[in-house]
Amino acid sequence: MYKLPYFTEDDRNKIMAFLRARPFALITGNGVDGKPVATQVPVLIDEEDDHLILTGHVMRSTDHWHGFTKNPDVLAVFSGPNCPVSASWYTNPESGGTWNYMAVHARGTLRMLDQASLVNVLTRLTAQVENDPNSGANYEDLSDSYTSKMLPAIQAFEIRVTHLDPIFKLSQNRDEAGYDSVIRKLSDRGGSSAEIAEIMAKRRCKVFPSANS
Repeated sequence: MYKLPYFTEDDRNKIMAFLRARPFALITGNGVDGKPVATQVPVLIDEEDDHLILTGHVMRSTDHWHGFTKNPDVLAVFSGPNCPVSASWYTNPESGGTWNYMAVHARGTLRMLDQASLVNVLTRLTAQVENDPNSGANYEDLSDSYTSKMLPAIQAFEIRVTHLDPIFKLSQNRDEAGYDSVIRKLSDRGGSSAEIAEIMAKRRCKVFPSANS
């Protein structure tokens, strides 16, 4: 992570909104042989007494399941939009190009949960994804014959987050003219570049508060 003060987001509400909008996390840790292991899974995001709790499930008998069981220190990575930024857009020609992005790294301790918790996780996750109690695809709509075969192969987990690194690297280190130039160029490119440009435009008053006084 490019962890500098002006790239570090300090607004808790913005951080939580970012996480909840992008709940498909990359979870990494160490395998039983000491080599890196990782998996990408949707997670539930809860706050409990000012602590962030991430909950989800993985398949059993995988390298990451074995690794997380033996080595509970993990890192969950939440990624947002990203795009390249050309140095030619800056007011200072003596600059290097870069990459703008938004990401939150959540370090914490993972513990495996029991089967009752697994049913609760699956119920909440399907409700979150379906967002429709009448879709017919929520957990409670599944037959007992199906769930009885599925549940033994799945393991629920909980990560109690101990440290957050929320990095929103959005050209905050540029002067006002350069910042506006980056917004214009990214807007013209469309796609994720335009998404970054829109976010930068909304945050402009925070980056240059004196310009709005």
